[in-house]
Amino acid sequence: MTHPPIRSYVLRQGRFSRGQQRAYSELLPRFGVSYAPGFLDFPALFGRVAPVVVEVGFGMGETTARIAAENPGTDYLGIEVHAPGVGSLLKQVEERALTNVRVVTHDAVEVLRDMVPPDSLAAIHVFFPDPWPKKRHHKRRLLQPEFAALAASRLAPGGHLHVATDWQEYAEHVLEVLSAVPQLRNTAEGFAPRPAARPETKFERRGLKLGHGVWDLLFTRTSP
Repeated sequence: MTHPPIRSYVLRQGRFSRGQQRAYSELLPRFGVSYAPGFLDFPALFGRVAPVVVEVGFGMGETTARIAAENPGTDYLGIEVHAPGVGSLLKQVEERALTNVRVVTHDAVEVLRDMVPPDSLAAIHVFFPDPWPKKRHHKRRLLQPEFAALAASRLAPGGHLHVATDWQEYAEHVLEVLSAVPQLRNTAEGFAPRPAARPETKFERRGLKLGHGVWDLLFTRTSP
């Protein structure tokens, strides 16, 4: 008997704002990419040759939209399963007149495995993934050895895997997992200072005011 895959998320009934609903309905056909096995042709998808970054689980899209706006020479493929968040990012894409963002509304593991060519990405960002803090839920965590190896295989040599979390135990787990991947090298001694290229989110700023920590991990893909 085949068991269904363990997902790192639970689909929630989120509420759309009117603006998010409109953006989702009107803009997803333009900026969305349907999941389908078969490697994407990034130059055809974005209409140019440029570095490509995958944003895994972009939430409400605040950080992705800002990074894309600040780096117009780079293309961004965002992956998110929660429809209001997709609508939120698409609304920001429209407001900022961004042309370098595309969105896939599907499981990130399957998108990386089936749609992203090996050795093709300038970076993969995983910002504030669900830490699944209860021990019985640890199997749902995205950052496991299998995902780390898959992510490393999709990075071009010199590409970066950047993870940020506000859950210390999860941060320590991720550090152990990524350090065990032969194709990845830590750019810091343990955790990295927050790179200026990663904007602080409202959620993060609120947590910092409450005394919560944030841990960044920045690993680079070594040569084959």
